Amino acid sequence: MLRPVAVSLGDPAGIGPEIVAKAWDQREAANLPCFFAIGDVDAIESVWAGPVRRIADPAEAATVFETALPCIHVPDEGETVPGRPTLEGARCAFQSLEVATGLVRAESASALVTGPVSKIQLTQVGFSHPGQTEFIAERCGVSRSNVVMMLAGPTLRVVPLTIHIPFAHVPAALTPALIKARAHATARGLRRLFGIAEPRLAIAGLNPHAGEDGLLGREEIDLIAPVVESLRLEGLDISGPHAADAMFSPRARAGYDAALCCYHDQALIPIKALHFDEGVNMTLGLPIVRTSPDHGTAFDIAGQGRAHPGAMIAAIRMARDAELCRRSCTAAG
Repeated sequence: MLRPVAVSLGDPAGIGPEIVAKAWDQREAANLPCFFAIGDVDAIESVWAGPVRRIADPAEAATVFETALPCIHVPDEGETVPGRPTLEGARCAFQSLEVATGLVRAESASALVTGPVSKIQLTQVGFSHPGQTEFIAERCGVSRSNVVMMLAGPTLRVVPLTIHIPFAHVPAALTPALIKARAHATARGLRRLFGIAEPRLAIAGLNPHAGEDGLLGREEIDLIAPVVESLRLEGLDISGPHAADAMFSPRARAGYDAALCCYHDQALIPIKALHFDEGVNMTLGLPIVRTSPDHGTAFDIAGQGRAHPGAMIAAIRMARDAELCRRSCTAAG
């Protein structure tokens, strides 16, 4: 049997506490596994009237889960007001993430789901990582260059080859080594966490119409196509470069298991257009399973009862399914 899933609340002033509470409220209808929150209990109670029970150990979650949302309390030393982020709240989010990661690394919890945080607030309290992904990778002893961000929804999985860099820097950042590393990590992740024995990858071109045979750019001819051919020789089932404006249609999506995209928006626009309330951010390349809802803190609607829990529900469910798949693959050798 799986241990409960650990869910860090994220910034206490954001929508994390609300969507975690709503996920617990819908636990039966959504077929969710046992999970427990990590963060400030007051942040939950300020936006939700349902039952919350403090626990001291993840092992207590199973006995509490049917009647109340279990929570390991990490206090926000300031005043928690939904929609008003503070440095104390950022410290609480940082500590909650640290505790949650440690519990999963210690196998006291089966998987990690991280709530949305404010990167701006975190940097002001000594958080030196680009995001939660890089922090978790460091704590797991994995180089940030070896982890891959995958965004997954019911009908689409995408991997941005480059992430949070200016678009002007993308062509120089797209190197053969980067593309090959991301492609192999994606294929391994699909096998290990999704149970896809023979993953099919498709890579998008950088330029409009995939360069139009060099008329609109030569990156497809000089860079991407040679790497694709090399990856095929290494045993990967990969196609492309494809014109990005056509590769996300329903018919095109049926032909691959994950799309490799050259830059951030090329990947995130289709996944958010198709699955905004169901999109999950999954980190590949870690020794643990980590997922997160694919949205931010939404301070503008925090505390108003308007936050949709769909992505959090999907993240918890995907974490459970991925951990079961990982264990099955490990047992099979």
